[in-house]
Amino acid sequence: MFVSKYNKVFSQYYELRSAVLSDSARKHELCYLKRFDKYIADSIQSDEDVLSESFLCKWISSLQCSSVSIANEVIVIRQFLKYLNLNGHSAFIPVIPKVHDDYAPYIFSDTELELIFSAADNTTVKNKTACIYLPIEFPVILRLLFSCGLRIGETVRIQMKDVDLENGVLKLVNTKSDKHRLVPMSEKMTDILNKYCLAMGLVGKSEDWLFPGNNKSNHISDRAIKHRFERILKDNCIELKNRKKHERGPCLHCMRHVFAFKSFKQTETLGMSLTDSVPFLSIYLGHDSLNETEKYLKFSSEMYPETTELFGSFMKDLLPEVDHET
Repeated sequence: MFVSKYNKVFSQYYELRSAVLSDSARKHELCYLKRFDKYIADSIQSDEDVLSESFLCKWISSLQCSSVSIANEVIVIRQFLKYLNLNGHSAFIPVIPKVHDDYAPYIFSDTELELIFSAADNTTVKNKTACIYLPIEFPVILRLLFSCGLRIGETVRIQMKDVDLENGVLKLVNTKSDKHRLVPMSEKMTDILNKYCLAMGLVGKSEDWLFPGNNKSNHISDRAIKHRFERILKDNCIELKNRKKHERGPCLHCMRHVFAFKSFKQTETLGMSLTDSVPFLSIYLGHDSLNETEKYLKFSSEMYPETTELFGSFMKDLLPEVDHET
């Protein structure tokens, strides 16, 4: 599994860590350890312990990902280096790099949205293993993501008992961080969902999934929706030009970003106070804090200069800068 001169120590350390980590955390840690192990094997030719400060700095500078991911990887390797020192080796313990917000959401243009919805409305199923209801469900799911800013995971897990078609409200219970929230829909979206439920024979069946799979005992998978959306992006050549390695580019989750931007833009146009609109938007999206909402509203200053400046001024007054060195 490990190939460097420290392969036995890597194996011992990973075995110890495996006993206390969850499956997902274990996979992430193994990935970081194997990557660092390979870097050592490719860089060190002698039998000497040369995990010096300069060596570790070069390793950190070689990492090509977001600042958050780099910091997480360094944290894992720092723990391993401490273990090395306890086992008689000599290794420098690097400082955890500072994290800066380099996340920039992709915002679909109106032209791209027209292409996406047109393709969704003409969805067909040729694969025998695909969900037979996909041509009906897919266009409705996309419109929910676009008009309500929902996450795909919480969308496919909606049951009919949580759909109030009379008042146009969705109750989301299977959400990120196990938070519950009510999501009002527009009249247009409510009408679309009402017609969909009638067509699918879901009205009055409180225990049914809003978006069932083939046997209706389970909901359609979010993977199936993501896969179909990726096909639409590819077929219509919708991509982020010159995308950096750690940038996500256009994806299904970007529909949530579009909702956030258009909602913010609408309240700005209507002359609403940011003090009133931004906290409401944060709650509507199910965010834990305004900082999380701010990330969704980070747009290109070249594309949306007025909106970017307005929201930036609001957040600056709300959250003054803090010197993290003190």
